[in-house]
Amino acid sequence: MVPELRDRYNAAFREARYQAFLDYIADTWNHRPPFKVCETPVFVPEDLKRKLFEACEEINDVLVRPDFKELTQGALKPEYAVPDEDDHTLFLQMDFGITRNEAGELVPRLIEIQGFPSLYVYQDLVARAYREFFPVPDDYSHLFRGLTSEEYIELLRRVIVGDEDPAQVVLLEVQPFAQPTLIDFLGTRALLGTPIVCISEVIVEGRKLYYRDEQGRKVPIRKIYNRVIFDELVHKDIPRHFRFTEEYDVEYVGHPNWFFRISKYTLPLLRHCEYVPDSWYLDQVEELPEDLHNYVLKPLFSFSGSGVMIHFNKYDVEAIKDRSAYLLQRKVQYEPVVRTPDEPAKVEIRMLMLWPPDAPRPVMLNNLARLSKGLMIGVRYNKDKTWVGGSVGFFPTGL
Repeated sequence: MVPELRDRYNAAFREARYQAFLDYIADTWNHRPPFKVCETPVFVPEDLKRKLFEACEEINDVLVRPDFKELTQGALKPEYAVPDEDDHTLFLQMDFGITRNEAGELVPRLIEIQGFPSLYVYQDLVARAYREFFPVPDDYSHLFRGLTSEEYIELLRRVIVGDEDPAQVVLLEVQPFAQPTLIDFLGTRALLGTPIVCISEVIVEGRKLYYRDEQGRKVPIRKIYNRVIFDELVHKDIPRHFRFTEEYDVEYVGHPNWFFRISKYTLPLLRHCEYVPDSWYLDQVEELPEDLHNYVLKPLFSFSGSGVMIHFNKYDVEAIKDRSAYLLQRKVQYEPVVRTPDEPAKVEIRMLMLWPPDAPRPVMLNNLARLSKGLMIGVRYNKDKTWVGGSVGFFPTGL
């Protein structure tokens, strides 16, 4: 998207360097991620950076409203509600598809919003790896607010571990060592000292929680860095004693309720925002738009793209028994903006934020990018394609 940087990068690219780049990532924490790591980062121009920041702050204006919990209470199903919810989310991500307006300008459009941790540690590694093996200018950075990688990791340490013994702050997941995002868990353990614990391994004794370390010792759990996606927990028969809906003497780093409150459920609340496509709760749509081909149907309480309907008609809508569980959203037309050796790639940029307990609003820290040449973003739409997959954006530091 920055032509001179793109020309320089593409001209310097060599397959052997790319393989060395992948080996560097795998060697860092002794794990090769199963997902596709893209051959290129994204170079974000100043105007698009400004618009992305504007979009995030405009959306944050809604999230900081004093009545936000009241507005999102319908997202919190009783069977999923977790006690001791805090005042606001700690982790926040916003996914933007990069489009082009009628004037030919690049414009971000919100796709999803998440009150849940993303690949905060891994994204710093992959950015440093691109810089190590390929031409990335010194005046471009994947981090915001002038942060260095060392300062960024220290900030994560303060937020996640704080004053606790890292051994008592567990990264909790469902079968973590089988997850495609394991490399982020391993990086978190390596840099922050937090053990990786499967939800089935949590020992419950009244209100107290424990796990067993590598020596078999029973260690108290003081904090849970929650990486459990409830949708997966529901669909997997995992034997366990720990139940999120019970009260325990533990602090959540990233309270699970925000996974539901800040999600697709939030999108209709953001309709007035300039960079957010029109969205409605389906049960509140009195008359369907005539151009349904320009819309997408999304289940409100399903995640990772499950159940999304891209092509549908009014009869498909009429067949839905519980319309309150669906969202109708205008499609976002991604623009192929990254030149590659064959066809150009579309881009989605995820802005990674933290909202520390004592901060008035979320702050932008890092980012994640995904490139696609298929119908949608994601592995299933990009099989046998190159210059696609997970990446990171480098932004000019002068703005």
